[in-house]
Parts: sequence; C-alpha cells; structure tokens
Amino acid sequence: MKVARPEIRSFQPPVRTLMGPGPSDVPPRVLSAMARPTVGHLDPAFVGMMDELKSLLRYAFQTENELTFPVSAPGSVGMETCFVNLVSPGDKVIVCINGVFGQRMAENVRRAGGVLVIVEDPWGAPVDPAKVEEAFAANPDAALFAFVHAETSTGALSDAATLAAIARRYGALTIMDCVTSLGGVPVLLDAWGIDAAYSGSQKCLSSTPGLSPVSFSPAAVERIRARKTPCPSWFQDLSLVLGYWSGAKRTYHHTAPVNPLYGLHESLVMLAEEGLEAAWQRHRDNHLQLRAGLEALGLNFVVREDARLPQLNTVWVPEGIDEAAARTRLLQEFGLEIGAGLGVLAGKVWRIGLMGHSSRQANIALCLAALKTVIQR
Repeated sequence: MKVARPEIRSFQPPVRTLMGPGPSDVPPRVLSAMARPTVGHLDPAFVGMMDELKSLLRYAFQTENELTFPVSAPGSVGMETCFVNLVSPGDKVIVCINGVFGQRMAENVRRAGGVLVIVEDPWGAPVDPAKVEEAFAANPDAALFAFVHAETSTGALSDAATLAAIARRYGALTIMDCVTSLGGVPVLLDAWGIDAAYSGSQKCLSSTPGLSPVSFSPAAVERIRARKTPCPSWFQDLSLVLGYWSGAKRTYHHTAPVNPLYGLHESLVMLAEEGLEAAWQRHRDNHLQLRAGLEALGLNFVVREDARLPQLNTVWVPEGIDEAAARTRLLQEFGLEIGAGLGVLAGKVWRIGLMGHSSRQANIALCLAALKTVIQR
C-alpha cells in the first residue's frame, strides 16, 4: 500500500501578543539571531559562544559558579537535572509546596528515591519561613531543601534569602526554581546562598522555549562527585555533561541545539545591555500600571500585594464570566493570549504575564482594552 503524499504547505503561525504565563513575546533581534548559519556543535566558533553564554548566565544569576550553563531542554528538564544529580536514594529532602511547581519538585524527589518531607502553604501564598524552620527542627538530618521562588501557577513570590538561610543553618543544600523570576525580579544566587537553581529561556529572558539555564555551587558539585550511586539519567548526568560545557578540550556528549542557543545568547546580550536593575524596575513599573487598570475593571488579585510577582499577575475571574470563552475571544478577536488557572485554581483565575519583551506599554494598553470589551459583553 502506498502512502499518499500529504498536501501540506509551510506553516505560517498567526501573529499573537503573548501575555500568559509563558512563553513571552520574542524580540526580532532574537529571532534574527536564530536564523544565522548553523555550525557544528564542536566548532571552535560555537565553543567560544558557549563560553560567552556561561558568562552571560552568571551575570543573570548573579553568581560566580563555574557550573552554570543551559540544559538542552525546557525548564522541566532543568528541574530534573537538579534533582537526579543531587538526590540519592534515601536522602531526606524538605520540599515547599504552594502551587503546581512545588508539587512537581516533590514528585522528582519521590522518583529519585528520596525521603520526602513536605512544607505546605495555601495556593496564592508565599512559602512561610516559620513552617520551614519547624520542618528542619523536626528533620535536622535533611540533606536538601527545595522551593519555588516564583510560583508560576499563582504568581506568588517567596523570600528566597530567608528560606536559604534557614537551610544553611541546618547544613542542607538548597535547590531553587527560578523559572519565572530570572530576569524579572532579583535573583541573587551567591548572596542568598543558593546551591542549585534552574530557569527557562522563554519567560523573562524572552528567548524561545526549549532551554533551561542552570547553576550549581561548588558545594553542590562536590555532592554530585561524591555520589555512591550513578545518576539515574544518562542525559542529565552532570559528571558527563561537564566534559562538553567545561574544559579546554570539549568532549562530545550530545548535539546541542545550535540555533536556539544563538537565540538565548542574543537575549542575554540584550539583558546585559539593559542592565539587570533596569530590567527589574521595568517589570515593576509595568506591573503597577497593569494593576491599576485591572483594579479599575473590578478585577481582584489572588496574591497579596507584598508577595506579588510583578511579571505574573493572577486575578480572580469575575462572577458570571465564562473564563475559557473569554480567553478564546481574546485570542480570536484581539490576538491576545492570557493564561488559565492550574490545579485548584483551574477555571477560577486568569494569569496575565508581563515577562521580558512582553512587558511593554503597548501590551498593557491592548490587554486592558481587550479585557474591558470582553468583560462588558
């Protein structure tokens, strides 16, 4: 039997304004960078760009960690890279859950064979340091502590410096999810004492999805090298990946996504040109403007103001509004994408992103005007 030739033409995506929880709008400079000629993943020119990428990421993470690089996969794999390398069977790990992504951390601990201790807070609330202190007091032998800095499912921002300080007092290493925070609010790995962190290329960094910047402290690297059992993932085994991303002579590990790495490089160059402090302030200023407009429409925030993430604004859907139908109309009539709720917030909230290149005055004006039209109808 002969398979018929499909009558398919080149894909032409619609033009959208991306104001959901990710991905964010990608600036033309990044898209242009990704269209540059592909070279081999061991080409000397590409190796030189890899070193620049590591330097740019150290700036973004505010760290001197040598082991700082982008994993060739999305943020979920960056998360797994941290857990499969640092958690050995039998290790006790304290994990904070205040949303979907804390739950995913806990699942990673289970699958790595760790002994899980959960610290739980309500969805929409930041992690409570007092509860973390209690968990360590009851489990002083915990080897690792993990929390989500910016919980993408709710828009809650936790006090990373205070949480990491508690873990240090008990001799535990800290793993931090900063997928939605990197580039949008202060992320200070060295100042806070974070031992392992992972992020994503598609949020406040405004590159395309598919890469996960990670960083590991010397203490984390020492723990990885001292493992008694092999890392359960071959692809994510940092003892193997190190040979590709470090050293004078790079060894083959995998074929890196060359052109997406061009894009991440360009987005980080743009972040350095703007300056971290200026980027943080831009996200804050635009949040305040969006907040005023949303409140004028009668929308109420899920997260209290002092714990609110500027680049991810989660609001309750007004009574009587079909939230899914409203999002569909925003997409079809205005080309505007906002996010739905996850988990216990599904069907109850909208998540409106102001991340990276999406954090612009024009986007705020479009979003507020479109929401007003849809809500009034």
